[in-house]
Amino acid sequence: MRSSSPPRGRPLARAVAPLACLSVLLAGCGTAQQTAGTLPRQTSSATATPGTPTSTTEVDVERPGMEPAVVTAVRYAAHATYDRLVVDLKGDIPGYSVRWVDEFVQDGSGKPLGVHGGAYLQLTLFPANAHDDQGRPTWAGGPVYQAGLDNLTGVVRTGDFEGRVGIGLVLGKRAPFQLTEKGSPSRLVLDVAH
Repeated sequence: MRSSSPPRGRPLARAVAPLACLSVLLAGCGTAQQTAGTLPRQTSSATATPGTPTSTTEVDVERPGMEPAVVTAVRYAAHATYDRLVVDLKGDIPGYSVRWVDEFVQDGSGKPLGVHGGAYLQLTLFPANAHDDQGRPTWAGGPVYQAGLDNLTGVVRTGDFEGRVGIGLVLGKRAPFQLTEKGSPSRLVLDVAH
């Protein structure tokens, strides 16, 4: 059985270690926003988890038969070796695809959006909406948001049409990426290497 009193000689070290761990965990947190926006630049390798992405392989995840998720915000920030895009969701994480495309076009009309970059990565969520039951946008502004990060130069809302939400990443260059699902609250995290 452990004693509830600290051992002699190192009480300060025992108190500081948990506080240091807590500050590292909290350093990577940001606040949700109603529009695409930037988060503070992260340069410490302690907050640059899980590491630099290493794959350019396109991703497809199907989740048929679920209620549409609602995109409530899209955020982005620079880290030491990658740029991060976070999609905040209300509801469960829907299906999604991540594909390299030649240009961004509006869902439904197919009209080119006219943004320029070195590479284009299209994230599509389904079933999902970026509006409420009255048709009001839940992700305001845009459709083009200037990011100005190391590789991620812009974010484009390419659509909110027939249960599909499109989010385009305008990149300076084609680079490895990785997508991670997070819960409580639901969100997708897409990291793109510099």
